[in-house]
Amino acid sequence: MTYLEFRTQLFDLGCFSIRQVYAWQPDFDRNNLTRWIKKGLLVRLRQEYFAFPEYLRRPDFAQYIANRIYRPSYISLHTALSFYGLIPEAVVQITSVSTLKTATFRNPFGEYSYKSIKNELMFGYEPRPMADGRTLLFATPEKALLDLLYLYPFYDKEDELMQLRLDDDYMQEELNWDRFGEYLGRFRSKALERRTAVLMKIYEL
Repeated sequence: MTYLEFRTQLFDLGCFSIRQVYAWQPDFDRNNLTRWIKKGLLVRLRQEYFAFPEYLRRPDFAQYIANRIYRPSYISLHTALSFYGLIPEAVVQITSVSTLKTATFRNPFGEYSYKSIKNELMFGYEPRPMADGRTLLFATPEKALLDLLYLYPFYDKEDELMQLRLDDDYMQEELNWDRFGEYLGRFRSKALERRTAVLMKIYEL
């Protein structure tokens, strides 16, 4: 098999796994992958996952990969909060939550961090369109904030919560507090309820 044949078949997937390759060509020689990576014709994303280097220039593709290389997962926590403008910092690491174990990966597209949650907490996300027509799974602002408070329990006092520097206007005018309350109830966590009570006191909500 030539690289051109391989590329023609798989390029539109964006990123792909070795399982997808074998589903197409059961007798595929995976040594080809090692050779093409060395030549710069492929990018290794993590064990068993690959992409074509042309996608390094595609907008949003680094975030799209986050959903694909560790599934099920959705982008949340600091990355989502920064995207919505709830926190002022630009976030370099792409942060997600998943029902799989906590993990981190680094590849040419970026650094990826996954925090583990229970199956019943895998909600509060929606597909967000990308520039090329694909979609990626992204937490709502309410779920991203609750995920953060749940998974980082040291945010339990006014001083710690103030260090997040949550945008006051967004908290007062844009966050959907009915949805926030509904999501909070689904966590069934007294500790999280205490943290959110402190948060609402800070912002006089």
